[in-house]
Amino acid sequence: MKDDNKHGKKREEGNYATGYSDNLEPLVALDLSKVKTTDDLVRGMKRCAFGARNVGEAADVLEAMVRDKDCFKVLTLSGAMTVAKMGLVICDMIDQGMVDAVVSTGALMTHGFVESAGMTHFKYTGGMDDEQLYEKGYDRIYDTLELEKNLDDVSFIVDKVLDKIDDKEVMCSYKINRLLGEYLVAKTKGRGALKSAYEKKVPIYVPAFTDSETGLDFALHNRRRAEAKRPKLMFDPFHDLEDFTERVRTAKKIGIFTIGGGVPRNWAQQGACYLDLINNRIGHGGDYKRYSYAVRICPEPVHFGGLSGCTYSEGVSWGKIVPADEGGRYVEVLDDATIAWPLIVKAVMERLEKQKR
Repeated sequence: MKDDNKHGKKREEGNYATGYSDNLEPLVALDLSKVKTTDDLVRGMKRCAFGARNVGEAADVLEAMVRDKDCFKVLTLSGAMTVAKMGLVICDMIDQGMVDAVVSTGALMTHGFVESAGMTHFKYTGGMDDEQLYEKGYDRIYDTLELEKNLDDVSFIVDKVLDKIDDKEVMCSYKINRLLGEYLVAKTKGRGALKSAYEKKVPIYVPAFTDSETGLDFALHNRRRAEAKRPKLMFDPFHDLEDFTERVRTAKKIGIFTIGGGVPRNWAQQGACYLDLINNRIGHGGDYKRYSYAVRICPEPVHFGGLSGCTYSEGVSWGKIVPADEGGRYVEVLDDATIAWPLIVKAVMERLEKQKR
């Protein structure tokens, strides 16, 4: 009878491997009595299992990406992270030099602008149904409320900022976000993602710009211009694409840190594909660039079929990610970003601070 064991040997009792004999890494129980810092906790989690291990390994990859002086670091953001009060985590990443470019949904930046401008979001506890919320001007985002008045106030500010733009200037999302950041720096106190990005000269791209409150504000502004017999502002999203692509092209290495997925993740990753296509279909002017580092925090699994759940190993097949056997380092953290993201960033912040001492 054929032996189905592919090694052709039957396992013999008493002759088992020890783990150490194959250079396997041992697991260690998480000892909270020894945890003094967030970094202690995250390092301890790395030697556990399941989601804890992924959090610990993600911190290591982010740290390596940040310490790599040749790496252009991209942060992509989707989901209601600023209304969920994660905006200062974005600031920390920008301020600490963990980010060279941000690719985001427009809604996330709009809610962040609300916060930076001193307006308030509120907790939703279920006391009112959604019809009542609509009547009172409360826009529900899961368990959180955005005030329609906040968005009205932001629209007034955006209109004033856009009003100063030269009619001949061709706009795109990173230019508008830079102007909004400049306004916040001049007019408001405290921290904010757009403010940090402006001060650190980090561009913020919003590929699906019209799918946002700020995008609608831009459209409304152009309607006002038309009524006043003024030329409308021009908007060309390909200015975003070419600006981002050139930054990627001139970098020696690239890394990506992703919250959620969707358009921001894909748009950032396809920059590598675009450079390859430029060379293949134009014949010159492109490059062959793939992300050497990648961290994704998103609870969506593969079997739902959405882009947010696709793995980095799938990205290897598209030429977006360096394979692990060629030195690529990537970690998938299938968790709520409001839990895992602050732990990972704070741990790396502590490591960087320790190095400065």
